[in-house]
Amino acid sequence: MKKLKVSDEIAKSNIQINSSWNFSNEIDEITCKRIINLSKGKWEKGTVGGLVKRSNDIRQSDIVWTTEQWVYDLVFKYMEIANKNSGWNFNIDAAEEIQITKYDVGGYYEYHYDGNGITKYNDPKNKFLHGKTRKLSMTIVLNNDYEGGEFTFLNSLSPDLIKEKAGTIITFPSYMVHKVNPITKGTRYSLVVWFVGEPFK
Repeated sequence: MKKLKVSDEIAKSNIQINSSWNFSNEIDEITCKRIINLSKGKWEKGTVGGLVKRSNDIRQSDIVWTTEQWVYDLVFKYMEIANKNSGWNFNIDAAEEIQITKYDVGGYYEYHYDGNGITKYNDPKNKFLHGKTRKLSMTIVLNNDYEGGEFTFLNSLSPDLIKEKAGTIITFPSYMVHKVNPITKGTRYSLVVWFVGEPFK
C-alpha cells in the first residue's frame, strides 16, 4: 500500500474546487482494485433512506458495505489532511460503514446532499454514531475504464465537471449538493465515506 507522507508538499499538490478538497490520482491502482474486490458477489440495490420506490427516481446504482479496518485507516488519514488544510477544522469522531458503489451503463445519482450537519443519529446501541451527525463526505474513484459518470456540485463556480481519474479523492462538507452523471460506457466504481461528529452549533 502506498505510504502517506503528511507534509506541506501534499497540501500544495491538492486542488481546492468549490469548497471541496481533492487529492488527484492519489490512491495506487493495486489498492483501488483491492477495494473493488471486497465487493465481489455481495452487490445489493442502492436506495435513498432505505426506500426502493423513492430511490428509483433519484439513483440507479448497486452498493456493498464494508467495515475493513485497513480501509478506515486509509480514508481517515486523508480526511484529517483535507479537514485541516481546507480550513474547515470540523470536529470528527468517527465514520459510518463505508460504501462501495457500482454504476453500470445508465446508472446515476441525481442532485442530493448527504447530511445537514444538525440532524442527529438516534442509535444508543452504536456508540460511534449515537448523537452524531454527518459532517464530511468523501468519495474515491476506483477505476478509469468508463465514460460519463462525472461528479459535480450544484451551482458550481467552475463550468467544468470534475473529470476524475482512478485514485482521486474528493472530500467536502456533507451539506454540499452534488451528483454523479449517467454512465454512458463501462462501469464506474467508487468508495464513499461519511465522517460524523457532534452537530454544528
